[in-house]
Parts: sequence; C-alpha cells; structure tokens
Amino acid sequence: MTVQKTVFRKNFSLIIAFLVLVSATLIVGLIVAYQLTAKNVENEFESKKTNVADQTIGPYIDLYKNKIFEINLYSGLLDSASAGNYADSVFHTYPFVNKLVFFQIVVDSHGHLFGNNLRITPKSVFEYRPHQKKFKESRIDDEANVNDFRQMSDKLNAYIARYDTLKGPGTDQQAPFYNTRPGKVSFLNIPSNSDLKAYHDLQKGAGDSQAFYKQNMMTFYLDPSKLKIKNVHPELYSSVTIRQISYDPPDIDHTKILTDEVALPGAFADYKLYFSSPTEYLNSETYHRFLPVAGVLLLIYSVFMLIGWLIFRNLSVNLKLFKLQYDFINNFTHEFKTPVSVIKIAGSNLKGDNELTDRQRKHYGKILDEEADKLNELMNKLLSFTQLENKSITIKKDKVKINTFVQGYIDTFKIKYPQFKLSCAIDPEARFFYTDTVLLGSVFQNLIENAYKYSHPDRKELFINIALEKRNIIFSFIDKGIGIPKNELNNIFRKFYRLENQYNQNGSVGLGLAFCKELVNFMDGDIAVKSRVDVGSEFVVTLPYAN
Repeated sequence: MTVQKTVFRKNFSLIIAFLVLVSATLIVGLIVAYQLTAKNVENEFESKKTNVADQTIGPYIDLYKNKIFEINLYSGLLDSASAGNYADSVFHTYPFVNKLVFFQIVVDSHGHLFGNNLRITPKSVFEYRPHQKKFKESRIDDEANVNDFRQMSDKLNAYIARYDTLKGPGTDQQAPFYNTRPGKVSFLNIPSNSDLKAYHDLQKGAGDSQAFYKQNMMTFYLDPSKLKIKNVHPELYSSVTIRQISYDPPDIDHTKILTDEVALPGAFADYKLYFSSPTEYLNSETYHRFLPVAGVLLLIYSVFMLIGWLIFRNLSVNLKLFKLQYDFINNFTHEFKTPVSVIKIAGSNLKGDNELTDRQRKHYGKILDEEADKLNELMNKLLSFTQLENKSITIKKDKVKINTFVQGYIDTFKIKYPQFKLSCAIDPEARFFYTDTVLLGSVFQNLIENAYKYSHPDRKELFINIALEKRNIIFSFIDKGIGIPKNELNNIFRKFYRLENQYNQNGSVGLGLAFCKELVNFMDGDIAVKSRVDVGSEFVVTLPYAN
C-alpha cells in the first residue's frame, strides 16, 4: 500500500524563512555592534587624552606640591652647598628641570625700597645645572634674576602689608610665596608667624631697626621637551608629542588621521600635548574590541540554530514515528486481513448448506490450518521483537553441529520452494558451534525467506558461506536478487521500514531485517549488507565463535 505523500509534509519554506531571519538578524547585529564599537573607540580617543595628560604632568605636579615645598623646611638657612645637594636631588628626580637659581635674601628695615621701612634685598645668587659638579655664583643684576626677585619681593611685601597680626596668615598662606611663569617657577620659603609679625612691624616702622632676617628663594627653570610622555592608552594614540600652544599642524586629511590636543598647566601653559592616530590604527583597535562581541553574537546565533535544529529533529522524529505507526497499522492490517478473509471464506463454505466431499473438507481444513499458522507466526514475530527490545529473552547455548544445522534449513526450503536453488560451503575447521539454535534459526529463516522473496522468478538462488575469522564465525548469505539501492542501505534494518518495489505491493510489515538485527545484536554479534541493484545482495552475520 502506498502512503499518500500529503500526509507527511515538511514546510521547507518555513525552515528557509527561519534560517534567513536568524542569519539576517546575526548580520544586522554584527554590523550594529561594529559601528557601536567604532563609535566607542572614537569617543574614547576624545575622552582618554586627559588620562595621558595627567600621567605625563604628574611629575611636574609632584615637584610643585611636594619637592619645592621642601625649601620651607630650611627656614631660610640654606647655603650654597646645601642648596647644591637639594638641586642634585631635583635634577635626579625631575629631568625636565634644566636649571635652578638660588637666592639668599636678607629682610631688614634699612632703606625705603617699597615706600616703607621694610627692605628685601638679595645677598647672593647661585646657579645650578644638571651633571655639573661645581656651581657658579650668578650675577645679581642679571635681568632674569632681577625680574624674578622683584616679582617675588613685590608679592611678599603686598602680603605683609595685608597681614593681620591678630588673625594670622589666613587661607592664602602658600599662594603669595609661589610665582609661576611660562618655563619657570619661583618659591620663597614661607616665614613663620612670628617672622611675619616682625616683618609687618618693620614695614610700619615699629620693629627693631637693627634686626634682620634670612629668606631663601629658588627659581626652577623647566624644559617641557624633557617631560616624559606616558601614553597609558597606546591602543588609542599612536603618537603623542609636546607642541607649543600655537602649533597648527599642516593640512591633513581628517578622514585618514584623527587628532586632538590638551593644554598643559602651570609653567608649561605655553605648551600642549598633541595626539594623533591614523584611522587604520583605530580600526585595528575597533576590530580587536569587536571580536569578543562578535564571538558572543555567533554563540547566540549558534544557540538559536541549535534550538531550531533540535525542534526540527524532534518534529522529524515525531513525523517518522507517526509514519512508522501509520505504515505499521496499514501493513499489519493488510497482513491480518488476508488470512482472516481466507479463513472467513473457508469457514463460510464449511458451514454452508451444500454437502462437501472429504477432499473439499480436507482442502478447507488445510487452508484454515495454513492461515492460522501465518497469523500465529506474525504474532510470535511481533512478540519476540518486543521481548528482544525489553531484554526479556535469555540465551540458551547448545552445542550445534554446523553442517547438520545449515543443511536442515536448506532441505526445508528446498521442499517448501522446489525452484529455489540453495547451496553452501563450510570451513572444515568450523565443525561445532555453541549458540542458541532458536535465535540463530530465526536469523536463517528470515534471511533465506527474503532471498527467495526478493529475487526474480528465473534467478532464485542463494549461496551460504560459513568461515572462521580470528575468534568469530562468519555467515554470508549471497543471493542474485533485485538488490538494494545504495541510499537505502542505512534504512533497511529499521523497524517497520519497507522498500517500495514490485515485491512489496502485497504488503510487508517491515519487521524481518529489523528482527534479524535485534537477534544478532542480542547474541553479541553484528550484521552488515553489501548490495548492487539487479545484481544481488550479501548479508554478513558475524557472531562470537566458541567450539
């Protein structure tokens, strides 16, 4: 019976639509993820520059806030030698300091330099440079020294003028003692509160006119080109340089090179950090960051595809099970229907009003007996198959004489099918064999029956070859039947599976070869097949051999 093809249908258009939808979603996700990653890299190019600037200018901030303030610890009592030691430590720690000028200052009440009784004068000036063991005394009247000293003394005088002797120095205690200009920083050690009160009194003409006080002043000359650039984001900036604030790069293609800048603070205010990166450089970073995102998207895609495949496989299995059930019901119904119909007809004739001769009664009795045997054999096969699957059968091994066992089946089938040509060849060493004769007999029964059933009327032949190989005994059933298509070889041992051919038109349950495979596997063996269409088939049964 041919099953209608419309009963089992797979909607391949829906499957293709699902694959296209998931794949399109993946592609769109990858494109959007790459664009967002590229935008994020560009944003970081603009925002992370302050981190580089902070790290680069960090030593200058440390010099300004910590190292310079160490001068204050000497309380104005530095001399040229101790100032030299201090300068050496500065040059060693801060390479961007290329010169240091030390002022020894005297504060007293002689003269009217600021329009009052307070006088601030430089006593001596010394100059220090890196990698020079000897320092030299600088000229007091040097223009740079004069300007540095005058600016600082003016700030000190103004601070003393507004100094409140009752409230103290106030919140701006350190600010008046720093003087920051492009390229240099000057610092005057901060007088104690008592000194500031004395300076205030001297300024007002109320102090001791014979008293004098010592102050120290340092001017640090800074070279921005010696600042060590700390590019903490090399993945974003291929080049970071120090340029003058007025630096304007030549015309560049901003589609190929990205640039940015950050102004430096304090004494380096005339300079800036200049950042540049080719777009290929940033594209490489974008790709590097995009890879993990793409990996996650591909993983999600794979999960969806796996889920889709599992759903499809589950549906396919259910469809196959449904088809098997459908075929089984149709085929089994047909197999039962034919004997039942024959039994029905024979029974009707037996109980009819017409008198039957002895020959007719024997004929109908034979029909009833044969058809009952068919039904019984069919039910026993199905029951045995179920018992095999449930492992409810136990193997009973008996010593069997192989030649006698095989010849018995050959003789039986020659009587049953006189036109069936059966022959065999047995390895001389294979004389006895321990096995379950019932199970092995079922295998012989099914394979010999199939060889007869699926052969052309003029080519019903079967050759059985039995050989020993290592610790196995090999049974080969070689026929000259219709053969099996190559694409069907993996299916013929499936339960309820039937090949569509002219010899199956009258119906077949599809249990024979499946039953053989279950039997052989249950006996710890294996069964295989080789076949060519219109040439024949060879079924090879391999079982453990114990003599």
